[in-house]
Amino acid sequence: MFTESSNFKVHTRIHTGEKLFRCKICEKMFTQNSSLKIHMRIHTGEKPFKCEICEKMFITYGGLKVHMRKHTGEKPFKCKVCDKMFTTNSSLKVHMKIHTGEKPFKCEVCEKLFIHNSGLKVHMKKHTGEKSFKCKVCEKRFTINSELKVHMKIHTEEKPYKCEVCEKMYLNFSSLKVHMRLHTGDKTFRCEICEKMFTTSSGFKVHMRKHTGEKPFKCEVCEKMFTQNDSLKVHMRIHTGDKPFTCKICEQMFTHDSALKLHMRKHTGEKPFKCEVCNKMFTNNNCLKMHRIIHAKEKTFRCEVCDKIFIGNSGLKVHQRKHTGEKPFRCELCEKMFIRKSSFKVHMRIHSGEKQFKCEVCEKMFFCNSELKVHMRKHTGEKPFKCKVCGQMFINNSGLKVHTRIHTGEKPFKCEVCEKMFTQNSGLKVHMRIHTGEEAFRCEVCEKMFTKNYSLKMHMRIHTVEKSFKGEM
Repeated sequence: MFTESSNFKVHTRIHTGEKLFRCKICEKMFTQNSSLKIHMRIHTGEKPFKCEICEKMFITYGGLKVHMRKHTGEKPFKCKVCDKMFTTNSSLKVHMKIHTGEKPFKCEVCEKLFIHNSGLKVHMKKHTGEKSFKCKVCEKRFTINSELKVHMKIHTEEKPYKCEVCEKMYLNFSSLKVHMRLHTGDKTFRCEICEKMFTTSSGFKVHMRKHTGEKPFKCEVCEKMFTQNDSLKVHMRIHTGDKPFTCKICEQMFTHDSALKLHMRKHTGEKPFKCEVCNKMFTNNNCLKMHRIIHAKEKTFRCEVCDKIFIGNSGLKVHQRKHTGEKPFRCELCEKMFIRKSSFKVHMRIHSGEKQFKCEVCEKMFFCNSELKVHMRKHTGEKPFKCKVCGQMFINNSGLKVHTRIHTGEKPFKCEVCEKMFTQNSGLKVHMRIHTGEEAFRCEVCEKMFTKNYSLKMHMRIHTVEKSFKGEM
């Protein structure tokens, strides 16, 4: 019931939808003049209600009342399902959608659903590329203000979240929560295929790409694919020549942090690998393995044919197959024979496509650990094989062997057609294209074919000259 006619008239507008009061700035309509007056404060910037605790200003008294609950801790709105408490009824309504599964806001681009409109608005920025929030220090842009706030802590060096166990500091609470799993051992994300456990969802997603073979990050220069964007960034340094990690002692540059760490042991004298027999220390595990052979010589076995020494009798037996020609391990698929069971197992991965050994720097996969070790020398810069004639260094022994043929003049690979000799089998293969007429390298501009990649590169200069000439016309 209403005591005054005017109040009754205002109330009936709720039912009729009649809105008599118009904002002259944005033309929004209101049922009451008082509502229009409050609305006008948005345009004038007037905020007459002030919080006595933190001095924050508000347009309406109702806004101040809701804000005060942050200071008092009052949460009068309770979820009947899980008993969670909220400061406002609107927050409770949004929360209830978690229990009902209701997601009324749909992205028209990818059809992803959201509980509330604000979530949809933020999501849409991924499609539009809009980044409205800009860092005033480095000008980096962000889609939401909270991301900018976290980013700003990098410049201020503020790390307000501290681990109570190891006292490590973090920019945000979510990073601290993830870190805490290292101490608790909590690994909440489990791979259903190999049952490996992960502390973070992102780590789990990256791991799953090993099973699916998905490599979403592509190098625009050489088209090599990667499972992680960080791996692509490291890889790009090969093309750009960027070496951001510098040794402060000798100023040698490195493409990645792990290579610098290995290098630093030369200066610091750090030798973390220890021999159990004589306590001698080494900078890396490979050097320790080589050293252990010295102690094992007391229990050595000598080959009667070539005098080679072996640590165990089993090693000698396997070696003797080289002299006898015995190859007891046979591949059922291609009938290739092997002296060792381990070599047979590695070979089988070619047929299965399995590559178990992964480079932590560039994510390249290898069939066996020995291949990975040789590959790692590309990143560390280690070249343990030296030419005795000219002193040139090499990553592996096979590279050294090929190189020494320059000095000896040895050319063991012969063309059966014209009897031309070559130092490497790859050189012979390229040469054979002259006889077979095979042209494996094609120009993408004029489709002309070439037997060698080098010839194609030389040819491409014709097109680059054409482009520059046309640009001058």
